[in-house]
Amino acid sequence: MADIISIQDYRLQQIEQKGFGPWRKRFGESFHRNTCLADISDDTLLRLAQPGESQALPYYELIMGVLNWGNPVKFYYLDDTERMRVIDIHLFLADQVRFEMMKRLGWVETFAGEGRPLIEFILAFERMRTICMNQPPTLSALHPRYPEYCNLVKYDRQVFIRRLLPEALDQFQQRAAPK
Repeated sequence: MADIISIQDYRLQQIEQKGFGPWRKRFGESFHRNTCLADISDDTLLRLAQPGESQALPYYELIMGVLNWGNPVKFYYLDDTERMRVIDIHLFLADQVRFEMMKRLGWVETFAGEGRPLIEFILAFERMRTICMNQPPTLSALHPRYPEYCNLVKYDRQVFIRRLLPEALDQFQQRAAPK
């Protein structure tokens, strides 16, 4: 009897290959449809967490692959709406990567995107962005600036955490550096 593959499973296999194929080559790691931020190595997470336009290519590879919009070289040929969607998802994913980095440092207690597959961030972007905006990350009570954080209103707390990014990058880089 022939194997029967559901259309949904086949579609997810195609998304996985197109989205994560370039990442497997770039980072030398195994990625699959259920890969969450917690599954990514410190080295790869650090590379993805770096700010700047030059760091956009890996995100564009993943996003455009998952959306089946082609190679990231074609980014500038997308129409304005598609290009803005890629940029919005890129910025959202970069935030989630940085929150995961801060969680590994013990600085962030929880964030709404943890435990979610990366593919879900892209395919259900609007829903995921809304969830994450309504449930901002929480600073760990062990962080030295926690009392300052507690005195802020909800929306200022997320800004406070974002301002910790340069220091978090330095700390994480020292942690990830070969001993």
